[in-house]
Amino acid sequence: MRRRVVITGMGAVTPIGIGVEEFWAGIRAEKTGFGPITKFDASEYKCRLAAEVRDFRPEEYMDKKAARRMELFCQYAVAAAVEAMADAGLDMEKEDAYRVGCSVGCGVGSLQAVERECAKLAEKGPSRISPLFVPTMISNMAAGNVSIVCGLKGKSLNVATACATGTHSIGEAFRSVQYGELDVCVAGGTEGAVTPLGIAGFSALTALSDSTDPARCSIPFDKDRSGFVMGEGAGIVILEELEHARARGARIYAEVLGYGCSSDAYHITSPSEDGAGAARAMLNALEDGGVRPEEVTYINAHGTGTHHNDLFETRAVKLAFGAHAGAVRINSTKSMIGHLLGAAGAVELIACVKEIQENFIHRTVGLQETEGEMDLDYCRESREEEVPYALSNSLGFGGHNASLLIGRADR
Repeated sequence: MRRRVVITGMGAVTPIGIGVEEFWAGIRAEKTGFGPITKFDASEYKCRLAAEVRDFRPEEYMDKKAARRMELFCQYAVAAAVEAMADAGLDMEKEDAYRVGCSVGCGVGSLQAVERECAKLAEKGPSRISPLFVPTMISNMAAGNVSIVCGLKGKSLNVATACATGTHSIGEAFRSVQYGELDVCVAGGTEGAVTPLGIAGFSALTALSDSTDPARCSIPFDKDRSGFVMGEGAGIVILEELEHARARGARIYAEVLGYGCSSDAYHITSPSEDGAGAARAMLNALEDGGVRPEEVTYINAHGTGTHHNDLFETRAVKLAFGAHAGAVRINSTKSMIGHLLGAAGAVELIACVKEIQENFIHRTVGLQETEGEMDLDYCRESREEEVPYALSNSLGFGGHNASLLIGRADR
């Protein structure tokens, strides 16, 4: 039996604010998080800008000793999870811990640990490698640490599907609650990959913007787009079976209605040129939620700012929505926070929840002029209008496509 699943708590660590309210205030103010890289000397790199998290203090969210044993991506995940749990008012002493799960993904893991220990290996030999190297570096440790800190004993997952990680993680959590494996799931994504290896690697792919202008570096759907800007942070939502939420008097932010996935089976970095894979993921999410394409008026796009993604995602929207595509508002949260990789889909879903709540669609900041086939409504200006449904897209390297459909809490 399919059960209804709702969102009862949210937590966020982002380049424009730590905490959901600060993040959302930044979105409404059209704040951008772009600036010169400060985590290392990037003077010799093609890409010198990133969207870094500022003023993050892990000891405000976890024990200092525990924090020292966590890499940055885990610290971000735990901080967002602690906020989300508190926001949901979830008291684990009153819950069956084996019915509360965790689905927190990370696309990369700790490049910091890899860089640090590889330097030790080269300079001092294998005997100097830290015994904690592997358990701090591997990407599943975000889910592991969130489970430990929050006392979650149910199903625990780490989904790693590159840029689609956050969306897949929430989608798989949705399924687990929907079909009765769990009553509650702490779900989302995290990433902390602004490192020499991370920036150099994505630059070598020609995926990163080489702009030195913070106002023109992350400009999805613009004719002058030149790539994405690396961001970092975490987004966590509390997914809960509807009757379980009602029974404990929880505040309900929105309902998760549908989850759709597909694979391009095309190329390791480029989306399918015709957009067919992404279109199928969107249509699968709509079918899963029992919503017709013409009922959807808003899409939070993957919208990275790379030439291929924005063009091919546009084609995907047209393929999925047909003549209705022109009536759909499409924006990119990455225009303000950059690309958070494994955390992107989760933070963007939080933006969708807030947009539904406040009947507000944010602007794609920096967008000035589109080109050619990119002739849809990409939200050059913010709008105050009802948002009955939000469809959030994530398209990852390897051809991983995922879409989540959410609707109003009072539907």
